Amino acid sequence: MSTSTAWSDESFQEHDDAGFYIIAAAVIEDGALDQARERMLRLQARHASTKVHWTKADTAQRGELARTVAALDGLHVVAVGAPVRPRRQERARAHCLNLLVCELHGFGVEHLFMEARDQVLNARDIATVQQARYALPKDAVFRLDHLPGAAEPLLWVADVVAGAVRAEKLGEPQYREILGERVIDFPVEVR
Repeated sequence: MSTSTAWSDESFQEHDDAGFYIIAAAVIEDGALDQARERMLRLQARHASTKVHWTKADTAQRGELARTVAALDGLHVVAVGAPVRPRRQERARAHCLNLLVCELHGFGVEHLFMEARDQVLNARDIATVQQARYALPKDAVFRLDHLPGAAEPLLWVADVVAGAVRAEKLGEPQYREILGERVIDFPVEVR
């Protein structure tokens, strides 16, 4: 695979003892980035929103989103953290992001873009990535930048993947099945 960039978004489910946190990263071939952006923008134009967003899509739209993402060149690396207790999402996010950095590095990714949150939370993500880099080879390069969700359609690809994995965990496997072998997920034990 010829790429050094990934695009990421998350999803989570709160529950007293069975919550989970998902961070999905879309690793799309460099030569297919423009085509992927174009396909996601076409979907966004039909959804009357500033971006494609899984949670705002109905059943039919979710099927269309999954089929569109499944047709893109590339793969999707997903970290699934569990169990996550209520109000512990940030801890779970850090565990998932830590593992994701290591796995993405193994796929040749050196630069991860995540959907921006607020300044304090973005800084936590950056600190987590800096910590995760200690597990990489000494000369490894890995960088994290945040972008507004509406500004980059490739973030929407990761949103769809995270949504499909979340749906599977909630008993709706059909969307994850559409994505098939393009999704590689890694369990993360959240302490």
